[in-house]
Amino acid sequence: MIRALWTAATGMEAQQINQDVVANNLANINTVGFKKARADFQDLMYQIYSKAGVETTSGSELPVGLEVGMGVKPIAVQKMFSQGDYQQTGNQFDLAIEGDGFFQIEMDDGRTVYTRAGNFKVNRDGYLCNSEGFRLIPEVVIPTDTVHFIVDSGGTWSAVDKIGDALAGGRIELAKFINPAGLSSLGRGLLEETEGSGDAMTGNAGEEGVGTISQHFLEMSNVNVVDEMVKMIVGQRAYEINSKAIQTADSMLQIINNMKR
Repeated sequence: MIRALWTAATGMEAQQINQDVVANNLANINTVGFKKARADFQDLMYQIYSKAGVETTSGSELPVGLEVGMGVKPIAVQKMFSQGDYQQTGNQFDLAIEGDGFFQIEMDDGRTVYTRAGNFKVNRDGYLCNSEGFRLIPEVVIPTDTVHFIVDSGGTWSAVDKIGDALAGGRIELAKFINPAGLSSLGRGLLEETEGSGDAMTGNAGEEGVGTISQHFLEMSNVNVVDEMVKMIVGQRAYEINSKAIQTADSMLQIINNMKR
């Protein structure tokens, strides 16, 4: 009976984490480049009273065993890198990746981090950077006389003046990972390489499995509101039924305690 109390408690704790993940997904439904997460769970150890196939005293074998589970635990929160919806903005500095790949961002300490958010800006020195001022790499420097900034699907960019002459140019490289779900989330739309993700493989857009770049578009969050609401309802009911299991076990203990009266 006591085991039922602790087992149901693990279920309630697991559903709390599940609701936290769902809430974070819904909170970021309008965050550019955000990738939804999914909580994964795993059953705990089992108390084994008898194993299947054990020979009984009469010489027969047990067809099934007697095993009682001890509950559940969260094992992972996995990011889902499905494609988000595209939103046309008309802004020449807005870029979206169609397919696999990440933009590379250089932090103040020299680290390279990665993002799917392509809502870039130009700082006072002409560098293309994200909303916090961290520069896109390879560096994109736009001259002051630039009238049009043009990026093709392969990442080749050029800065053009008012008469159509190219003032500067280059190519934006993208990075990809064999296991993007293993990237570590830093917040602010940034992801960091880990041992689990593998090393970054950089390349030109549209080549060797790397996605292409679309200018004047942004990739929005891939969160599906209906799916998340269903998960929230299921999680709420699972939390409720685990609390009922605790109440039931408590009632049974109360009956035992009152047997002497």
